[in-house]
Amino acid sequence: MIKKKIWIMNHYATNSFYNKGGRHYWFSEQLIKKGYEPVIFCANTRHNSDEIIEIKNEKYTCKIIDNIPYVFVKTVPYRNNGLNRIKNIIFFYKNLFHVVKKYKEKHGKPDVILASSVHPLTLVAGIKIAKKLGIPCICEVRDLWPESLVAYGTLNEKSIITKLLYFGEKWIYKRADKIIMTWQGGKDYIVDKCWEKKVSLSKVKYISNGVVIDTFDKNSEEYVISDPDLDNKNYKNIIYTGSIRKVNNLGLILNVARIIQDKGYNNIRFLIYGSGNQMQQLKKRCEMENITNVIFKGSVDKKYVPSILTKSDINILHNSSTSLDKYGQSQNKLFEYLASGNCIIQTYTTGYSICDKYKCGVSPSIQNEEQIAKIIIDTINDNDKRRFMGINARQAAYDFDFSKLTNKLIDIIESL
Repeated sequence: MIKKKIWIMNHYATNSFYNKGGRHYWFSEQLIKKGYEPVIFCANTRHNSDEIIEIKNEKYTCKIIDNIPYVFVKTVPYRNNGLNRIKNIIFFYKNLFHVVKKYKEKHGKPDVILASSVHPLTLVAGIKIAKKLGIPCICEVRDLWPESLVAYGTLNEKSIITKLLYFGEKWIYKRADKIIMTWQGGKDYIVDKCWEKKVSLSKVKYISNGVVIDTFDKNSEEYVISDPDLDNKNYKNIIYTGSIRKVNNLGLILNVARIIQDKGYNNIRFLIYGSGNQMQQLKKRCEMENITNVIFKGSVDKKYVPSILTKSDINILHNSSTSLDKYGQSQNKLFEYLASGNCIIQTYTTGYSICDKYKCGVSPSIQNEEQIAKIIIDTINDNDKRRFMGINARQAAYDFDFSKLTNKLIDIIESL
């Protein structure tokens, strides 16, 4: 029996409504084409933004964009990772139960729930709601809580709070009908935690993040940014796109840039597209240390990113290297990098490396600035190698197109 009605619960899918893109927007887009009826439940607040979907009387409101129904759950606004963000998470969790009840009265119940992290309370809500409705729940884990908080030093592994979070995580995995993880080593994580006797590895599935190639190509042609730095053929441009926060560790990129500059390679420079609370600090450092081969371009609308990436000489995939790397990789930007058809330099190593598998990028043995600088110089000086890797990158992107990823999701849904 085909399970047609799918309720997708993702606190932060609000961004996908505004951007007309993102994991669950693209899943929904493809599901509709294949005869399914997805509905996305998300917060009425937009992450890292003051924008709010106004809700007056009820605890929710509905909007439809590109035939995808969005149900916005009322919660409290917040700006940073403080008390208000915790309140925002708790209010979303609590109000979701009421909203689902009201929505079901008008539209009937779904055939399956897909509850997606970042935070685990959405998964807890999905499991409880599914049990009440007598339907299966798929839990999609896109960020390991608390493991990622431990890896980045936010939480102490031995603290009571961390142990409670691990207990809750295990509870979710035991009770989920299926578990989707966005990195290939998801089963390894369960084994490393010694949970495989309680959590069946057979229900752990892998669906990475990805890209819609047709949309990427369309945007790269229609939304071309006017940028004299990007268009200057006298330089080999290394492009970074994304956030500029502590976790992104862009100070290391500045170290690499300074090494390259000191070696006299004046034709290599870094163009940084994005924003974050460390940007001014890093700009000031460039001025103080006379690092002239790094240019901060600021934030750009997402629709311009494809044209930027296709004009690069190298796209650089960078983050702080942590203990999580061994489980694989699934950063959204990686798949845009692949679609651009340009060589990728990854500044750290990962298990299940996509760059290694498809021979579309280079990474150092450890995240070391001297090694990274050498790789960049060697790769820039080898046009044939860059061209070969660029062709491979573009070919790899087709394996991560959302038409293929959605077929994997449908196989999981129909196996329940």
